[in-house]
Amino acid sequence: MSASVRVDAWLWAVRVYKTRSAATTACRAGHVRVGGERAKAAQPVRIGDELRVRIAGFDRILVVRQLLTKRVGAPLAALAAEDRTPPREPVAQLAVRDRGAGRPTKRERREIDRLRGRDAYDD
Repeated sequence: MSASVRVDAWLWAVRVYKTRSAATTACRAGHVRVGGERAKAAQPVRIGDELRVRIAGFDRILVVRQLLTKRVGAPLAALAAEDRTPPREPVAQLAVRDRGAGRPTKRERREIDRLRGRDAYDD
């Protein structure tokens, strides 16, 4: 096996992106960094490289543990990449009602209060 693999192929192989073209697009958009520098799709990655991948507005920090060129199953993909992403803070859900939906029912009001942390039975 070679000593390096294309970054887009590796991201696809370890199941970070569903398709290789999605990984290539992410590299072009600047969402992939190797060692702190923006990575082009054909940039080689080696064992021990740290990748920062922006997915859905959040950065994932991955360290290359194994070089893969072909897509593998999820258990093998988990062994090929070490995830060093710090845990996210929980985001509070907001109660959103459609405009013109009318007054909330009693059940909906209880659910809204529960989401906002205002249970009726808390004293």
